[in-house]
Amino acid sequence: MVKYARNRGGTSYLNLAFAVLFTLEMVIKWVAFGFVKYFTSVWTLLDCFIVMVSLCSLFVEQDNLIALRSLRTLRALRPLRAISRWEGMKIVVNALMYAIPSIFNVLLVCLVFWLIFSIMGVQMFGGKFYKCIDPVDRKILPVKIVNNRSDCERLNYNWTNSKINFDHVGYAYLALFQVATFEGWMEVMADAVDCRGLDMQPEREANIYAYIYFVIFIVCGSFFTLNLFIGVIIDNFNALKKKYEGGVLEMFLTDSQKNYYTAMKKLGRKKPQKVIRRPKHPYHAIFYDIAVSRRFEISIFVLIFLNMVTMAIEHYNQSRTVDFILDVFNALFTTIFGLEAIVKIIGLRHHYFTVPWNLFDFILVFASIMGILLHDVLTDFPISPTLLRVVRVFRIGRILRLIKPTVNGRNSFFGCKGDKEVAVCPNSVATGTVQYRCIAISHHLHLRNHRMAVFGHVQRKGALDDLVNFETFGSSMMLLFRLITSAGWNDVLDPLMAQPPDCDVTYMNQPNGNCGHPVIAIVFFVSFIIINFMIVINMYIAVILENFNQAHKEEEIGIVEDDLEMFYVRWSKYDPHATQFINFSQLSDFISSLDAPLASLSQTLLPLCPLTCL
Repeated sequence: MVKYARNRGGTSYLNLAFAVLFTLEMVIKWVAFGFVKYFTSVWTLLDCFIVMVSLCSLFVEQDNLIALRSLRTLRALRPLRAISRWEGMKIVVNALMYAIPSIFNVLLVCLVFWLIFSIMGVQMFGGKFYKCIDPVDRKILPVKIVNNRSDCERLNYNWTNSKINFDHVGYAYLALFQVATFEGWMEVMADAVDCRGLDMQPEREANIYAYIYFVIFIVCGSFFTLNLFIGVIIDNFNALKKKYEGGVLEMFLTDSQKNYYTAMKKLGRKKPQKVIRRPKHPYHAIFYDIAVSRRFEISIFVLIFLNMVTMAIEHYNQSRTVDFILDVFNALFTTIFGLEAIVKIIGLRHHYFTVPWNLFDFILVFASIMGILLHDVLTDFPISPTLLRVVRVFRIGRILRLIKPTVNGRNSFFGCKGDKEVAVCPNSVATGTVQYRCIAISHHLHLRNHRMAVFGHVQRKGALDDLVNFETFGSSMMLLFRLITSAGWNDVLDPLMAQPPDCDVTYMNQPNGNCGHPVIAIVFFVSFIIINFMIVINMYIAVILENFNQAHKEEEIGIVEDDLEMFYVRWSKYDPHATQFINFSQLSDFISSLDAPLASLSQTLLPLCPLTCL
């Protein structure tokens, strides 16, 4: 842990600098908003609390205040300051806060429902998970050699209990939680099925009827109760979204008025784009016609798909003939895509670089050409030159632009660039950021001081190794990221619960040696899994389902994203400079050019007259 001591001085200065900056920000807001009004917002109260924690942590750095050093763990709340600066994160956090009462109700249902199985488990399996183990190879001895505890102790073997057991209701809850998350549940069930009785050596499937207990619990306690979290979070997310979007206004609107209001909001969020005019120079005009041609675009899409096929042919230990053929195809496709870029640059001129897809294509073409020309040079670098070709795979996304709006899910997919209130990408990014904040806070909360972590000194065994541990910030973040999927959390928990004689309490003069903290480990892991895996992760499901729901609502309204795109394409013909205005004389022609449902039969048959004629 010497590296923590080396960085202590630098982190102390950084803590001082940030504390001063945040304090200055708070004082400025006091002056700007007013001292009393500053404390009327929950977010500013949170900022004030975190600033006060930062200031207090500066004073407890002194050696004479060792007893107060535990206050420094509150600095883990600092990442929460970012929530008030990002509207997307505030919506996600508000949704979580709004769902807390319902989540507590679900937790209460789970606790009561699981209590029944816990009591049954204690009655059926309490004290029966002990087994006789050979201390040399740590294997369970067969019943023929050891029949009970007395035989085990007489032969100088170890009579050991499973760390996950049903000895009391608390341990039973932990065992059921492990079974409900389907991590290590086979081991728990195996111990239950093999148990024979108190102080009796287990035998394979001696208690085969225990399978029924676990099957019933998995169906009722896992499939039913845990999935209530998903329903509660989605329901509260939708209710909060409706509250924020409509407010009191939508309470007094009919369904048709709501549809009109929604369509106008979507229309108002888009803005016309300037039309790239056809060049006057005849040669440039030819390239322009090719660049904007629908056939040219479809041809490029076909070539992109064929390029993906040739890249998919590449495999490990392929022959030189295949290498040569693939290199030829790579050079051919690179040349074609390079010519495509040249055609578009000549035809569209500087406007070519205003389109994100064109910039992406240009970078890929440039990288591909450099990869071919500098193939021999790039082999000396740690990055393989073939990776430059792999990036081309992302060009397949351009093909999605050809998918017709009748294809299910297209509108939901393009929600990433559509309505910002229901788009998958912005809300998913906000949810992911909240997820990261939870991981960062969880990482800091298990730190005791700069030199030692609660779990950083635990002996490396079992699932803990040089990569999977809590010894550094990087390894902790990677491990916590793995745990948000609940993958193997029981294997990580096991070594963190180690106690003598399985560990050394005098190791490196640490307060707890290289032993674990059973109570802290159980509380930390269970709370982390509940908050991140069962609650925050389900926010992604809520966001995605809401986007699909919004897409279906758009179809019911009759105006979808493609209709709005069509509107602005037709508008751009009459407003090439994107001024958002057209001449009154053009209005009738513009409306006549619109397709259904934005155009009606009466509007297309009769020319529009000035309002004065009414």
